[in-house]
Amino acid sequence: MTIKTRFAPSPTGYLHVGGARTALFSWLHARKHGGKFVLRIEDTDLERSTQESVNAILEGMTWLGLEYDEGPFYQTHRFERYNEVIDQLLEKGLAYRCDCSRDRLEKLREEQMASKQKPRYDGFCRHREVDPNHPHVIRFRNPDEGAVVFDDLVRGRISVANTELDDLIIRRSDGSPTYNLTVVVDDADMEVTHVIRGDDHINNTPRQINLLNALGLDVPQYGHLPMILGEDGARLSKRHGAVSVMQYMQEGFLPEALLNYLVRLGWSHGDQEIFSLDEMVELFELRDVNKAPSTFNTEKLLWLNQHYMKSDDPKRIARLLSPHLGKLDIDPAEGPDLVRVVELQRERASTLEELARISAFYYRDFETFDEKAAKKALKPAAQEPLALVRLRLADLEFWNREDIHAAIDTTVKTLGVGFGKVAMPVRVAVTGGSPSPDLDLTMEMIGQAACLRRIDKAIEYIQKLS
Repeated sequence: MTIKTRFAPSPTGYLHVGGARTALFSWLHARKHGGKFVLRIEDTDLERSTQESVNAILEGMTWLGLEYDEGPFYQTHRFERYNEVIDQLLEKGLAYRCDCSRDRLEKLREEQMASKQKPRYDGFCRHREVDPNHPHVIRFRNPDEGAVVFDDLVRGRISVANTELDDLIIRRSDGSPTYNLTVVVDDADMEVTHVIRGDDHINNTPRQINLLNALGLDVPQYGHLPMILGEDGARLSKRHGAVSVMQYMQEGFLPEALLNYLVRLGWSHGDQEIFSLDEMVELFELRDVNKAPSTFNTEKLLWLNQHYMKSDDPKRIARLLSPHLGKLDIDPAEGPDLVRVVELQRERASTLEELARISAFYYRDFETFDEKAAKKALKPAAQEPLALVRLRLADLEFWNREDIHAAIDTTVKTLGVGFGKVAMPVRVAVTGGSPSPDLDLTMEMIGQAACLRRIDKAIEYIQKLS
């Protein structure tokens, strides 16, 4: 048997981290067992589905590197097939037309709630002849007896009595098929063997198994992943910050960092924290997925992202950093070598966005000094060291870190002060207070003209304080 998994998002929003984790686990299971991974777009919600959301899903999958072997398939392209299956169910007496009014259904629900019964359709139209030319829905005739029992790949054995299930609608009055019908037909037609999805679908699974049995189709194995919580214990949502995959890309996260973080949300392999994609494929097992919900920890994701930024090829990081500098209206070609900047700065940032922000001073003058840094370093006593070192720096014939260091060192000796009394004001003057490596190297990268201009600005800043 060829193992086949699928990821089947609804294009009613962007690809969020919960969906991305589902896609990753499905992808890993297929790759682990030499199987195939299918992408299916479940776009039957015609009012809420948008092309923008479809594009965001495809972009997110591409950015994460979760390539699919088949698809993307669109459910809106398969209505003829769904109607064919619904007609089969009608012919076999396994489905029926229902023209119950909304008022009747609402009254039924109120009565059931009042008597503390589980709200469910009462089968009123099961034995009625409903005119097919009048508005109606199609309902599946759920078995009256027995139970649906399945062995969940994550949660173990689950049993649901058929008396707990009602006759679900499989085609709406407007002629469109519903989720539980379309997903069953698609999984069967696409020969999906393993359905890995969020645990919010557990209630749908018994209904889908009954539909598969009624159609005489093979039942796939199901694995329901626990939900992801925010740090406040509530289900992860927009109010917890970035939950869209592409938003993480825009904020300067690396795809391998997000994948590494997502795989650890509910799955583990000993105490290992860092996993390459190849290691994930080799080690991942659905049986090792935790049944309990996972908590999304942004600090942990930032830690992972910094790890990958520090360990990756600086040329790749520079290429990925360039657009983030562009957002700051900086052309990285007009300044020091970007790869060199990455090598010097990447240990000081957790995201590409932060790396761009703290590296901007290499490429352009800043408008203001960091308030805290200026208060500490740009005091009246710093004016003389800055003025003297500026003269020595201006006289340098060659602008290299050795000569820059010598100019600063000579100033220190001339004034008879500690090295920090000169170096600290100069560092704040030329960087604005941004984190940076060795001062002489930083100044070499910035350039002579810019350094002199910024020292002048610092002296002027101090004079205004007097």
